[in-house]
Amino acid sequence: MKKSRILQAFLALVLVFDVPFLDINLNKAEAGSHSKKAIQSITHAGFGGGTDVTTRMMLLRTRRVLKQDMQLVNKKGGGGAASMDYLMSQPADGNSILTWTTGHAVSMALGKTKVKLSDMVPLARGTDDPQLFVVNCKSSFKDAKKFVSQQKKKSFSYGTTHTGGIDDVSAVAFTKKGKLKDPKIVAYKGVGPIKTNLIKGDIDVGVLNLGEALTEINEGKLCVSVVLANKRMAKLKDVPTAKELGIPVSLSTVRGFVTKKGTPADQVKRLEAGMLKGMSHNYYKNFLTEIGLDQSSVVGADEWGKQMEEMLNEMTAQLKALGYIK
Repeated sequence: MKKSRILQAFLALVLVFDVPFLDINLNKAEAGSHSKKAIQSITHAGFGGGTDVTTRMMLLRTRRVLKQDMQLVNKKGGGGAASMDYLMSQPADGNSILTWTTGHAVSMALGKTKVKLSDMVPLARGTDDPQLFVVNCKSSFKDAKKFVSQQKKKSFSYGTTHTGGIDDVSAVAFTKKGKLKDPKIVAYKGVGPIKTNLIKGDIDVGVLNLGEALTEINEGKLCVSVVLANKRMAKLKDVPTAKELGIPVSLSTVRGFVTKKGTPADQVKRLEAGMLKGMSHNYYKNFLTEIGLDQSSVVGADEWGKQMEEMLNEMTAQLKALGYIK
C-alpha cells in the first residue's frame, strides 16, 4: 500500500483520538512492568511505511494489555532478511517479536536468508490487504466473468509498482492458474501512474490494494473486477474472488507478527492473546477503517500461520515462473 496513505491514516488518528504518539516507543516501561524485560518489536521498514505504522498501532494498546514495555527495533536490509536474521540471534523467550510481511516471503523465496518458516512461531495478523484487479469503469471487462473470458482470447496489460514482487506475482499466478493468456507486465514507480494510465486507457488492469484506489472507486472512475482473497471484502461485497471464478489464487499485502521457535508455549499464548486484545481497541479499528480495511484483518496464530505458508509457497512458485528463481 502507498506509504503516504498509511502515514496519513496514522497521523489522523493521532490528532482525532489524541494518541500519545511518542508513548508508542518509550524507553521507560509501563507502571507495573519494571520487573519484566522490554519486548523488542523488530521491523525492517523506515518511519511512515505500512509495516512501521501497523506495528506502532499494534504496540499502542498491546503493551498496556501485557503490562510490559514494547520497543521498536529497526533492522533494515535484504528486503526483510536482516530483520529475520536478527530475530534468530535473540533468545527464544518471547521478548523479541518480528513484523513479518509479504516482503519477507519474497526474501525467503529468493534465498536472501537461511531462516525458514519453521524457525518462527506465528502470533497474530494485523493487516490483510487483498490484491485487487482494478480496471477503468468504462471497460467492457469490468464484469468478472468477462474479465476472465476475454483473457482466454488475448493478453491484458497489467500495471504494477515494481517487478519481482507481489504485484506481478498476482498477475502471473492468476493467468496461469486460470489458463489465460500470459499478462504483459508494465512496471511503474508508484500507484499514481497506474491509476492515471488506467483512466487514460493506456493499460488494461491495475494491480492495487483497496486503500490505493478507494478515492477513484468512490468517484466511479475505477472499478474492481476481481479480489484475490479467500472471501469477499466487506467494502466490495459485489465483487467476486478469484476462487469463486474457479481460479485458486489468494494473495494479499499482509503484515503480522511472529516470535522465535522454542519460545515457551505459555508465553506464545500470552503474546497472541495480548495482541488480539490490543488490536480490538477502537484505535486500531479506526486505523483499519482509515486504510480501507476492517476488523477481519486481525486473526490469531492458526489462521495467520496457514496464510504465511500459502504466501511463501505461492511466491516461490510464481517467482520461479517469472525467472527470478532457477
